Amino acid sequence: MALVTAAILPHGFPLIPRLSDDADGAMATRQAMEEAGRRFREAGVEAIVLAGPHGIRVDGFMCVADVGRAAGTLTLRDRGVEMNVPCDRPLIESIGRACRERDIPVAMAGFGGNRADQAVAPMDWGAMTPLWFTGHHRHVESFGNVLASAPEGDAGPPVVLITPSRALPRPMMVDFGRALADVFAADERKIGFIASCDWGHCHRDDGPYGYNAKSAEVDEKVVAAVKANDLLGLIDLPEQDVQAAAIDGLWQTLMLAGVQEVTPLDVGFLSYEVPSYYSMIVAAYAPAGQ
Repeated sequence: MALVTAAILPHGFPLIPRLSDDADGAMATRQAMEEAGRRFREAGVEAIVLAGPHGIRVDGFMCVADVGRAAGTLTLRDRGVEMNVPCDRPLIESIGRACRERDIPVAMAGFGGNRADQAVAPMDWGAMTPLWFTGHHRHVESFGNVLASAPEGDAGPPVVLITPSRALPRPMMVDFGRALADVFAADERKIGFIASCDWGHCHRDDGPYGYNAKSAEVDEKVVAAVKANDLLGLIDLPEQDVQAAAIDGLWQTLMLAGVQEVTPLDVGFLSYEVPSYYSMIVAAYAPAGQ
């Protein structure tokens, strides 16, 4: 098999229904996330590779969580959720090997147990929020109930968690995406890929990054590129604009652009929303012609 579905998904954790009744104003995004999740389930995804900006980072390397499981907790006001998911050892090893063969700097990061299959990586909102919608929501229980696994067993497919270093050149993100697509094609299972991304973080004065008009300007270019299915065009976004807009999705999206060079994908643009100081895009991808 090869890649059967992919998505650009945001990670604002008020999207998780158990954390906020109204998604803190982002109901259109929540509905789009539910649709993207439905497409993952309908595609019969057997493993998910997720690249996000907030996991374990190693400067100058693609960081792959080389672990047996990943677990995390999110809290919002008086609510909380927990998640504990299996990690896909064969894919982790294949991705590490593919990077070394292509001279892509990769850090295989463990945590806790010295045997990779016994290690457990800490998981953040950048992974937990998309995974809630793509099959792992049954792992999340009322806050305070620590689970080794869901009572009925692992609800969602095993995952691979990847965090790129922004110190690496942008073309290397594309190269890494090509390597991922080759790994997917060599696997016998149905694979899904998630680029976990939020976009401009300077849409309001009262946000932690203040206001900058570049957030809206860069968002407009990103939305146009996603709708046109021209993700590779984002490689030329001026660095000063990227910094001023405070986007965190460029690097993962360029990985998806690399995947598309090996496995052509059609795009379904589902939503763009600015419910607070930061913006979110949801887009779902399927193999071209399907």
